[in-house]
Amino acid sequence: MANHNTGSQSTAAFLRRTLVYLKPYRLLAATNILFSLLTIGFYFAFPQITQQIIDEAIEGKNIALLYPSVLVLLGAFLLCGISNSLRIIVNTRFGQQVIYDMRCEVYRKLQLLPVRYFDNRASGDIMTRVIEDVAAVHRVLVDGFERAATSLLSIVVIFVILLFKNVTLTMLALLPLTLSIAGAFWYTLTARSRYREQRKAIGDMNALLMDNLQGIRQIKTFVRQEHESRRFAAQAGELRRSTVNVMNVWALYSPAMTFAGSLGMVLVLWAGGPMVAEGKMSMGELVGFIFYLTLFYEPVGRIDGLNQMLQSARAAYDRVFDILDTEEEKPWSSASATLETPVRGEVRYEQVSFSYREGLPVLKHITLSAKPGETIAIAGPTGSGKTTLVNLLAAFYKPSSGRITIDGEDIACLHPDTLRNQISIVSQEPFLFNGTLRENILYGRPGASEEDMLKAARDANCHAFINSMPEGYASLVGERGVKLSTGEKQRISIARALLKNAPVLILDEATASVDTETEQLIQDALQRLMKNRTCFVIAHRLKTIRNADMILVMHHGEITERGSHRELMERDGIYAKLCMIGDAGLDD
Repeated sequence: MANHNTGSQSTAAFLRRTLVYLKPYRLLAATNILFSLLTIGFYFAFPQITQQIIDEAIEGKNIALLYPSVLVLLGAFLLCGISNSLRIIVNTRFGQQVIYDMRCEVYRKLQLLPVRYFDNRASGDIMTRVIEDVAAVHRVLVDGFERAATSLLSIVVIFVILLFKNVTLTMLALLPLTLSIAGAFWYTLTARSRYREQRKAIGDMNALLMDNLQGIRQIKTFVRQEHESRRFAAQAGELRRSTVNVMNVWALYSPAMTFAGSLGMVLVLWAGGPMVAEGKMSMGELVGFIFYLTLFYEPVGRIDGLNQMLQSARAAYDRVFDILDTEEEKPWSSASATLETPVRGEVRYEQVSFSYREGLPVLKHITLSAKPGETIAIAGPTGSGKTTLVNLLAAFYKPSSGRITIDGEDIACLHPDTLRNQISIVSQEPFLFNGTLRENILYGRPGASEEDMLKAARDANCHAFINSMPEGYASLVGERGVKLSTGEKQRISIARALLKNAPVLILDEATASVDTETEQLIQDALQRLMKNRTCFVIAHRLKTIRNADMILVMHHGEITERGSHRELMERDGIYAKLCMIGDAGLDD
């Protein structure tokens, strides 16, 4: 997303939108700043006590004053350490509350975004936004807020102290600050693009890593380890290059700001030395002034560091708010509708067309109807639009034209959640979450009773193999169900759909090779699942097609043939040719 704002406007927008996350924790923020100020305040005593020791105890030869002064100095350092420890405790709690809120909000928003959003973004990049980019924004909100507040207050207080001690030396010390201000302005204007490039490189590298981990079996099967290592090295090289670019500029900017502060110190020594020699100020006063001047430049340096943190956070902010600003799923039409229960499951497509990209239609003028309880089998070669056809029914995508109805209600007028509550989907490659078998089955209806869950497992022919496992229903399936066989995962997916008990079923029939016994168990489970439901089956087996009430043959995004198995065989068209080839032909 292009951003045409000036640097100051962008920073203002960033602060305006992100500071709201601090509001619920005003007390923690105030306590954090209080302990920070106490820490600084106790440290401020050091220059004054040092001046007293030099002028009165050492040069005044008042040794009796030396020991109490040293004890006071020790006490100030002790209190400084205690208050700093409390500051760290409060700051940690404050920071973790803010980052928790931000991460949860971003994750909740991800759950509400349309499928198309995820089609165009790598999972690893999204993961980076939720974990690393949110953390970068949090750092400038919490640490930056504390640093800015305490630094500005320290600068003002010490400036007043310096003026009180010696106006001439104070003005000389401030002269180099004009260079610091000019340098900070330049850095602010130029840094954002560098940090944005770095954050993108982090996201791209994480996306590649996640892709490789998910495909590790394929990598090993095709012996592509060296190839993938080179790909990762190239992506890691991009991150290295962008990070070096960021740090090279910082390596020039930060020492330059330190040098500007050093010029002020040199000017003070140049003018203050003769003052001491002429008796216009004591040695203790000059040393105390220099100590205070050091304390003055330290928060100035912290603000320079805050500028770096802010520019990094602004780049991360763009990526986080790209998620938060994306429009959520909602009814496509302004007119609202509801489904009368129980839903019968009558489905109609009326002149439905669809394109993923403009000018490249995937579906063209699809018209079909399914009565409640009917099974519609969809056959055709790969790329003919079969999967897209059923994805539109689940409102994963909006038709380019035409409409789809369920029980006479246009799904464009329904909230997607309302619609999907009436649809079960069994995918060709079932997805299982990294949890227990019980949790994966109950995903279909979390509030289901144990009895209902067990019945679904029995009807899906998976109860027996689950009971044979050492932990039974408490057995962990591993990431994406890696600990289960293909047939076992398919039956767990069927059990989940049985438990949901939705009136409409979308079944992308599995093509994976399983043994004859397992295939029979799966087919028996599917027959129970499809009973008394309106079913749309992307068919890969002749057995499934023969039993369908209606067969649709798709080619180049159009329904070219429709009818029963017998009718289509008699026409001797595409369907008949696919059948003569056998199951392989249906999945060509």
